[in-house]
Amino acid sequence: MYSQERTAMSNLVVGGPVAVNSHDNAIVAALVENRPVMLVHAFNGGYLRPAELKEASHDKGVKLATALDPDTKEANGHLWHITPGGFFGQRPLYFIESAAGQVTPQSSADDVEAGRGDDGAPKPQRRRITVHQEAPKPTADTVQVGLPDKVGDKWRGKNGAPEDTQLWVVTVTPWGGITFVPITHPDAILGFKDHTVGADSEVRLTHNWGGDFTGTVINTFYPRLPSEWNVPYHHVFT
Repeated sequence: MYSQERTAMSNLVVGGPVAVNSHDNAIVAALVENRPVMLVHAFNGGYLRPAELKEASHDKGVKLATALDPDTKEANGHLWHITPGGFFGQRPLYFIESAAGQVTPQSSADDVEAGRGDDGAPKPQRRRITVHQEAPKPTADTVQVGLPDKVGDKWRGKNGAPEDTQLWVVTVTPWGGITFVPITHPDAILGFKDHTVGADSEVRLTHNWGGDFTGTVINTFYPRLPSEWNVPYHHVFT
C-alpha cells in the first residue's frame, strides 16, 4: 500500500528504501527540518525524557515517562532534536539531542564551537545521548545525557573523540516508527533495563535480538510533533 515513491525525501532521511506510512510528517520534520519531536514508544505510548532536566546535568540517563507533567512540559523535557551528524558509509548519522537544558553560547569561543544557524545566530549547545564504551555489557547505566565536552573518559570513543559515542543510525522501520543503533555498537539498540517497558523504565543500550538495523517492535519509537501528543500511538497504522 505504501511505497518508497510516496515520500521522495525518504532516501535522504534514512539512506535506503523503506515503507513509509501516512504519518511520516514528524519523521521528516525531525530528520530534515530539525524540528523537536516527542519520541513515543510503540509498546506503551510513553515518551523519552532526560532523567534530569537541568542544563548542568551531564551524568544522568534517560527514562520512559507515561505522564506529561507540567514541569517536564515547561522545560521542554519531552522534546528531542534528531540532528544530522555525518555519514557511516552511505547511511546518514544523527545526534539525539534534548531540548531541555540547552544553552545559548555566551562567548565568541563558544560561538565557534557551536557554529551558527542560517539566520546568523549562534546555535544552541544541546545535551546529547551518549553511549558508554563498554555498552551493552554493564548492568549499570549505559547511556547519559550531556554536552559533548562534559562526558567522562568511558563515555568517549576509543580514539578520545566524544562524537563517536554520540552518533546513531536512525532507521525507519517497516511499521512506520524509528529505531536507534549506535555506531560504536552496531549489534545493539536503544532499549530498556531488563527489557521492561513500563513507567519510568530506565533507558539502556541492549543487544539487538532482531539482528539488523530495523531491530524489533519493542524498541521502536514514533516521532510525534508536540501538537500530535493527543494522537494515540496506534493511529500510525491508519
